[in-house]
Amino acid sequence: MNGFEALVLGLVQGLTEFLPVSSSGHLVIVKNLFGIETTDASFEIIVHVATVLSTVTVLWKPLWKMIRDTLGFKRTEATGMALRILFSTLPVLVVGLLFKDRIEALFTGGLSIVGWMLLLTAALLLLAQWLSGIRQKQGSTHPIGYQDAFLMGIAQAFAVIPGLSRSGATIATGLSLGGHKDKIAPFSFMMVLIPVLGETFLEILSGGFAPAVTGIPFHALLIGFVSAFVSGALACKFMIAIVRKVKFTWFAVYCLLVGLACLIVPLI
Repeated sequence: MNGFEALVLGLVQGLTEFLPVSSSGHLVIVKNLFGIETTDASFEIIVHVATVLSTVTVLWKPLWKMIRDTLGFKRTEATGMALRILFSTLPVLVVGLLFKDRIEALFTGGLSIVGWMLLLTAALLLLAQWLSGIRQKQGSTHPIGYQDAFLMGIAQAFAVIPGLSRSGATIATGLSLGGHKDKIAPFSFMMVLIPVLGETFLEILSGGFAPAVTGIPFHALLIGFVSAFVSGALACKFMIAIVRKVKFTWFAVYCLLVGLACLIVPLI
């Protein structure tokens, strides 16, 4: 992987991480288009860390309030949100510990799994759009509770598969359960902080980012990180702004078309 390829992949990660179109799936697609081969998921971890840090940059005020109130043992709304976020990470932590090697193998695989998962993402978005509309009309929306958080966490755990959008799956789940639209997107973006940062810490301890192990030059990792961070910050702000206004039907159509292309093109 050279610097230009890392720049493109970083931009792809940043721009698609917060949109319900699967950043991991798009990374696999672009790697196949460029003929980029990697031995593990080290680059994916690096650019995911970049977008996690862009989340921290955009949402630093609520994050800081959650940390401050939780460490101060205050019973506030921010403390409750922090506990629900912690609760939501349990499913993906279990999946990561038990199936780490199998998950990493998916990132070096072909397009078929990405295609099928993008089709599933499209179906989830359409279902969420329909159910959310019903709940809005009924006036049955509610704040995010522990059950909502855990079910969103299960959706996040399944979304480790490339092509199944993490933000799409978690936001769709939250909206389908009747969560408030203005709370679902920020909660979804904060859910991923602990799993990704924890995985990165373990990877650093094991020396997993060394060029001798990854086969990727250090400068390429750095370029990918910076491009993912900058584009991710822009995409995060954009998604938070539009989640209350834009119908997910458009994203579903996009996922449907790209998913079908992933399944058809290899057959031509």
